[in-house]
Amino acid sequence: MAGVDPSQLMHQTAHNPPMKPPISPLRVTLQTATFSALVLLWFSAKLTAELQIGIIGSDTSHVTAFTKILNDPQNPRHVEGAKIVALYKSFSPDIASSESRHEAFEKELIEKWGVRVEPTIEALAASVDAILLECVDGRPHLAQAKAVIAARKPLFIDKPIAGSLHDALEIFRLARAANVPVFSSSSYRFYETLRELQKVNVGEIRSVISFGPSSLDPTHPDLFWYGIHATEALFTILGNGCETVSRVQTESSELVTGVWKGGRMGILHGLRNGATPHRVMIFGSKAFAEQKSGTDDYTPLLGEIIKFFKTGTPPVTQEETINMFAFMEAADESKRQGGRPVSIAEVMSKASQ
Repeated sequence: MAGVDPSQLMHQTAHNPPMKPPISPLRVTLQTATFSALVLLWFSAKLTAELQIGIIGSDTSHVTAFTKILNDPQNPRHVEGAKIVALYKSFSPDIASSESRHEAFEKELIEKWGVRVEPTIEALAASVDAILLECVDGRPHLAQAKAVIAARKPLFIDKPIAGSLHDALEIFRLARAANVPVFSSSSYRFYETLRELQKVNVGEIRSVISFGPSSLDPTHPDLFWYGIHATEALFTILGNGCETVSRVQTESSELVTGVWKGGRMGILHGLRNGATPHRVMIFGSKAFAEQKSGTDDYTPLLGEIIKFFKTGTPPVTQEETINMFAFMEAADESKRQGGRPVSIAEVMSKASQ
């Protein structure tokens, strides 16, 4: 190499090493495909793995009914993907149906299904993947939910989500702040007969009537106790957006009228002291449709709960659940005011204080 100093050439080579050959596009594609496949395998394993579920509360028939469906593969209504394995006992001495039944439910869970008992909610949460809060009494739900949210475990809260609208708002606030998935629902929302009704094309929905049992308990706002089922069915059809509520009550019945945004109307007819069937009727711009009779059970609800536990995506929005509880709280306020229409904004403002 004429005219080139060999020492200079060596100096340049030492400081400027030869460039590496470019990475093959095929190699990049294979690496990307491998990574994507691993992510899909991980997500698939997460969705198919059997979750270990803990229960808080032992004073409702839901705890044994849910366990039968989840834990028994021979059950014709079996829901795969989760198993109830642990329990934190809880009941309310001042509610007769709670105090008188919890021991029998605990006995079945422990002796028939092999469910272990944990001494605290914290110990329960540490030992499972997700929690079912099943106490029939909504009043302790806020304190119980706080412990689960602190443990960052997905949480389903059986009806009612709380003993007051204020507590319901606080549960959702805490869950959002901690980024913990929480949802609550009555089983009515997912009844197969109600889902079939939703498929009927009635045109623009003008009004809906939902009737069902509405027994009372003095420890809870009136509709929170059992009228919540027919209320949930009403909101399943009309969704979020109720603005005003008025109520008339007699010894045997409730008549609660809600007006939704855009003028749609929802009527809740609560029944007591006699036959208490449940049904939903929809009046639309094109047609009328009515919920058919069927053999509805907890299976669809449990299917939604397990899917929620695995994905973190609730099937019901917090906004709709809050609007529903505001509807029931406004119904009590209307009763106190002799049937005067009460705005949702009014009860929300009061509950947020």
